[in-house]
Amino acid sequence: MDPALLREREQFKKRALSNPAVEKRPAASDSHKRKKPKVDKEVSSGAKHGAESSNGSFNIKTSSGYKFGCLAKIVNYMKTRHQNGDTHCLTLEEILDETKLLDIGMKQKHWLMTEALVNNPKIDVRDGTYGFKPKYNLKDKKALLRLLDKHDQLGLGGVLLDDVEEGLPNSAKAIKALGDQIIFVTKPDKKKILFYNDKHCQFTVDEEFQKLWRSVPVDSIDEEKIDEYLKKQGISSMQETGPKKVLPVQKRKNKGGQRKRHFKTHNNHLAGVLQDYSEGVPAKK
Repeated sequence: MDPALLREREQFKKRALSNPAVEKRPAASDSHKRKKPKVDKEVSSGAKHGAESSNGSFNIKTSSGYKFGCLAKIVNYMKTRHQNGDTHCLTLEEILDETKLLDIGMKQKHWLMTEALVNNPKIDVRDGTYGFKPKYNLKDKKALLRLLDKHDQLGLGGVLLDDVEEGLPNSAKAIKALGDQIIFVTKPDKKKILFYNDKHCQFTVDEEFQKLWRSVPVDSIDEEKIDEYLKKQGISSMQETGPKKVLPVQKRKNKGGQRKRHFKTHNNHLAGVLQDYSEGVPAKK
């Protein structure tokens, strides 16, 4: 090879090494272009999420569940303040202020004023104000004693403790003050009933009368006849409130083995023609 060409080749290599060139890669620009729509997508999804959250909070406040939740909170608050002795009525604004429901809308307020509170059996409406309406409106322990005495005289039985606690402010203190004038009876479902303890009915029965009473036989009379007789005399008998005993179900005996088997007969149209040879050949006539 020509030595002049070799020298030029070596000089070219030196120049190339002394001036390094930076290569531009098109892949980097493509990846940059691809990232842009991703950022835009994230921004759009964030805006969409914000819109959905704002719409969600709006739907919660206008839903029926939110409305009835506010109503339940108001009724429970009115019941609690009545039990604590605050029996005076309040306006709707005062109720919303004390229950911290001032952020409800005008539609919810209109619904409470025209439908919810007016038609609620536990709310008493008086000239635009609202109070709690218990089953028995009792002011003090004397009112409770009169109620129990009335139930005893009319044969209505006792009064549930839950109803007394609902209608009598500071009921625990009043019941404790009455002492033995009240009798407690616990039902099978663990609910307590209050009865009036009539001390005038506590008397000693003569022993001779007790013998006469016990000598009357009632074994031959069932409970239905006794109940029927008492009703004719205008006396109502106490119904049993305890759990009823469930009798075990008796299993039926399988009588399949005792059934007679019926065989299907054939050739019924030849009944007068065929003869029975099971006992031998019949004698000729």
